Amino acid sequence: MAKEMGAHHVIDHKKPLTPQIAAFGIGNPGFIFATSPMGGAIADLAELIAPQGRVALINAEAADLFVFRPKSVSIHFELMFTRPLLQTADIEAQHRLLNEVADLVDSKRVRSTMRENYGRIDAANLMRAMAFLKSGRAIGKVVLEGF
Repeated sequence: MAKEMGAHHVIDHKKPLTPQIAAFGIGNPGFIFATSPMGGAIADLAELIAPQGRVALINAEAADLFVFRPKSVSIHFELMFTRPLLQTADIEAQHRLLNEVADLVDSKRVRSTMRENYGRIDAANLMRAMAFLKSGRAIGKVVLEGF
């Protein structure tokens, strides 16, 4: 799926990251965008990132981010709905961003990552979806409908 979406290099997140990246011959990345729960992989990212690099995290759980200090790495957290949740001064930007993404999807320049639709939300479908997500086999987004 990653290659289909335009990735130049793809790694297996279940295996050590550094040797896989080294095999590409591209050097240590200056930017890492980690989109899934990292658990013990935070230490791998710290080893992998170039000095003075930047790491953007969506889910870091209770990770020890101090491991990035020796390389003076900047850590950035991303939450899509910070603006509306905290009523920031630039809340209007949320509207513009969502419209821009909708336009990109409509023009097929950006594709949805939805891969599984478990139907209407109810206890049984929620349990099936959670079991699938916890299995580690999920690729892309899992959807429940009817909120």
